[in-house]
Amino acid sequence: MSDSQGPENPQHPEKPSVLFVCVHNAGRSQMAAAFLTHLAGDRIEVRSAGSAPAGHVNPAVVEAMAEVGIDIAAEIPKVLTAEAVRASDVVITMGCGDACPYFPGKTYLDWKLDDPAGRGVAAVRPIRDEIGARVHGLVGELTAGGRG
Repeated sequence: MSDSQGPENPQHPEKPSVLFVCVHNAGRSQMAAAFLTHLAGDRIEVRSAGSAPAGHVNPAVVEAMAEVGIDIAAEIPKVLTAEAVRASDVVITMGCGDACPYFPGKTYLDWKLDDPAGRGVAAVRPIRDEIGARVHGLVGELTAGGRG
């Protein structure tokens, strides 16, 4: 068959893919990716990256996520690549401005969130909770179509 809507059509993947991007990939994008992995399991492919990655994940972010039962201590900040954007259906930026490459056909969202860099765990908690709420909503949106 030459039906363009066949199973190989990249516009209708079996599993949605999300990329979270922030500057250092040490705080916001790490929390978002961890929440999405935690909430969606293997139903959604999850990536995170930074336009200028830090050497390690922010310790206050690691501690704040541990408080809600999610361990990200072993995560390592990754550099943003055009390939990661190309492979994702939804790209969510968090303060990286125009550093994210644009590809037609992708869904781009910009989440305005405070940067946890240089802040203690008490200041990171409300950022964590905001990200958790947004990711919870995102899971509902991405999985609603496949759930009857």
